[in-house]
Amino acid sequence: MRYQICVSGAASGDTVKRSHQLAFELGKAISAEGKTLLTGATVGLPHYAAMGVMAAEGATRGLSIGFSPAASFREHVATYRLPTKEFDYINFTGMEYVGRDVHLVRSSDAIITVGGRMGSLHELSTALESRKVCGVLLGSGGLADYTPVLLENIEAPGARDVIYDTDPVRLVKKVIEALDRKYADFKHDGTDSQVSDVRAGRG
Repeated sequence: MRYQICVSGAASGDTVKRSHQLAFELGKAISAEGKTLLTGATVGLPHYAAMGVMAAEGATRGLSIGFSPAASFREHVATYRLPTKEFDYINFTGMEYVGRDVHLVRSSDAIITVGGRMGSLHELSTALESRKVCGVLLGSGGLADYTPVLLENIEAPGARDVIYDTDPVRLVKKVIEALDRKYADFKHDGTDSQVSDVRAGRG
């Protein structure tokens, strides 16, 4: 399945300087697996992940989709001053940052946290409450490195199932394996007889 995997991370600050290459490798690994990257269409670590998708080569390159806080391309560029060229498609949510975060996470099959500040904490908590597969890249600073301690001391749904690793490629593979297990009973891929049945009025 072409899972939609969100990379969540800081737009600015120390973790961007420290972990931009890690974010890039996350995006590249997601793309190399033929999956779709979702980000907040923003700068910083999510932007590096989007660049990683574009750097991946081969016929299986994944897609890069951004969820913008803006309501239009003009607002995205002129008001929010956010990037555009690293995305195959931008969803202009018009929800500003807080609403955008929820829409982004709810549209994802999994979320991977790299670095991160308060916005990433909002996305992680939304992902946990939404029972999404959650991965955390340890060693990337910020929220990512505090997450194990945080979840040891604050009760959260799915906290025991959070996937941790220090290697971007390995973490992406673990997240995909978890998604495969989650969707093991789901056989419909949009091309089988179920579609024909629906179109024929039998579904």
